[in-house]
Amino acid sequence: MMFSAVLVNPPGGDPGVYLEMKYRRRALMFDLGEIYNLPPRKILKIEYICISHTHMDHFIGFDHLVRLCLGRNREIALYGPPGFLGQIEGRLGAYNWNLVEEYVNDFDIVVTEVSPEGWQRTRRFSCRHGFRPEGEGEERPFDGLLCADRYFSLRGAFLDHRTPCLAFRLEERRRINIRKDALAELGLPTGSWLNDLKDCLIDDRPPDFPVRIRWKEAGGMKRERQVPLGELVEKIVRITPGRKIAYITDAVYSAANARTILALAGGVDILFIEAPFLHADADQAARKHHLTARQAGLLAGTAGVKRMIIFHFSPKYRGREEELYDEAAAAFRENRGRRETPV
Repeated sequence: MMFSAVLVNPPGGDPGVYLEMKYRRRALMFDLGEIYNLPPRKILKIEYICISHTHMDHFIGFDHLVRLCLGRNREIALYGPPGFLGQIEGRLGAYNWNLVEEYVNDFDIVVTEVSPEGWQRTRRFSCRHGFRPEGEGEERPFDGLLCADRYFSLRGAFLDHRTPCLAFRLEERRRINIRKDALAELGLPTGSWLNDLKDCLIDDRPPDFPVRIRWKEAGGMKRERQVPLGELVEKIVRITPGRKIAYITDAVYSAANARTILALAGGVDILFIEAPFLHADADQAARKHHLTARQAGLLAGTAGVKRMIIFHFSPKYRGREEELYDEAAAAFRENRGRRETPV
């Protein structure tokens, strides 16, 4: 899998999923609660952050992120729901930035606010300019696509949490796997050249494009070889469809939300889905506009996901987390292959 995806905190802690691109210094996040469990070296890999909504437990890590990035050449893209641009401006405007023009490096935050009405607006906040918002933030159409990177795409859809709350889906473009046994048979080394090979495939280079392979032998002697891309693809590469990861949090159990969740999460390899309450407390879950563990498992099973990871447990179940896992798992198994919307 191109991306590894893990919860930043235990399931009872602040929501946040860290998605790291293997063999490259790149990462993304879904939500931004407390991030002190993430080492700075991991935080400094983050390029994209998708914020479901700005309740404190989903966004309080923003200041820690900014502090770590100050004085570094960094650009981070953030995506969030209606009001997001003003909230970012307010957070950054709470600090005095009178010395930042002396920084050698610059740190830019590119913020996109999207709306259920089908529009999006983007503005840039540059450290060197005291994080004053730049650009007019003109409205553009929004059809669900947040980002189209050369390696993946990001989509968002709105759920009802008594406030618009975004759910997210990441899709790898394709998985390019290297057959290590075939490498050994051809006498080729592992190394950074394999990333260059993968980039050639992503960029649709022609079969006769020369791939440069460089390595050092045991005695320190440098070696170099060029092999046509088509020959390497035939002998050492296996291409499979990209993996899909979805993130669902803070949504009341309703017919409209269920339809949106099933459309967004349908067939994904990994679904992160909230399960704050046991179904015995379904009334409390509904009042707070959250799912129960049974509802989470039912939706995941109906969506046909391969793996479900539940999180965002209410503190009332501290010490009883296994009950949430068991309830969600049972509903997941019982509803695999179900076709109708489960509300």
